[in-house]
Order: sequence, then structure tokens, then C-alpha cells
Amino acid sequence: MDEEHVLEEAITLEPPVQVMPPAKAPELLGRAAMHMHDRAATYDEPEGERSMGKTVVAFNAITGHSLTESEGWLIMALLKAVRSQARSEPHADSIEDLIAYTALYGESRGAGR
Repeated sequence: MDEEHVLEEAITLEPPVQVMPPAKAPELLGRAAMHMHDRAATYDEPEGERSMGKTVVAFNAITGHSLTESEGWLIMALLKAVRSQARSEPHADSIEDLIAYTALYGESRGAGR
């Protein structure tokens, strides 16, 4: 195969799909909690994910809207649900993030944010 065809084939290859293995709800909750812990250590505060408040403040300043923190988490949860439904097979990252964002939504909504 000549160089042009090799390059063309490499460009059209799709990344491997992370298909979700069958799991029970408690296992999914555990995976989502691990993701939240890992991301908190990398991006946020020791007590966990806390970037949405700053994100909605910036969004509101730019757009003039009055989105709340919990509404920001709700948007992220919906995004992950839509992404998951767009695939023929469940995608582990989307499902686990959906669970984590839903928990963050509940925390934020319960705190009146």
C-alpha cells in the first residue's frame, strides 16, 4: 500500500469505543465516585468537584442569563445522557459521568445553588 493510502486509512480510523461492561447500580455508583475523586485531585478542591459555580458565573456574565449552579450540572447530565443514547452500545465514560453529574446536581440543588 502506498503512502497516500496509508495516510488516508489512518485518518479515517475511529478511536476505540469504550463499551460499558454489564454492571449493577452499586458498581456504577462506585465507578462514578472514583471518577469524582480522581477529577477532584486533578482539577478542583480536596473536597471534590467545585468548578460549576465559577462556570455559571462566567456564563451569566457573558450571556446576561441567570443560570444557577444546579442548572449547570443538569445541563452536563443531559449532555451525557444524550451522548449515551446516540450510540448503539452504552459508553462507560458517558454513563459514569451521567451518574456523577446527577449527584452533583442533587448536592447543588439541595444547597439552593
